[in-house]
Amino acid sequence: MATLINDRIDVRISKEQKELIKFASELSGFKNLTEFVVFCINKEANKIIIENNQVLKSIEDKKIFIDAILNPPQPNTKLKKAQSNYLKFLESNEVNNSKV
Repeated sequence: MATLINDRIDVRISKEQKELIKFASELSGFKNLTEFVVFCINKEANKIIIENNQVLKSIEDKKIFIDAILNPPQPNTKLKKAQSNYLKFLESNEVNNSKV
């Protein structure tokens, strides 16, 4: 049978923060503040992990993404044309906005 080992985290918060958290804990029906805090931290940690894995599902995806950020490819013809069109768009809007 596995032995359950409890660990601790110490957190310093303001009195106002503690009162707010305690009130939310009571409203939510938790037996004590610790139970509420552990529940909320666990929920948020799982949410962060799920969100992170939705964007970049594997370690390989993350490596490819980081490599693309650190070593971007040279702009191709289509990208250069898109930038040119965007700059023309901005210039035409500046002219139209100054007339108004």
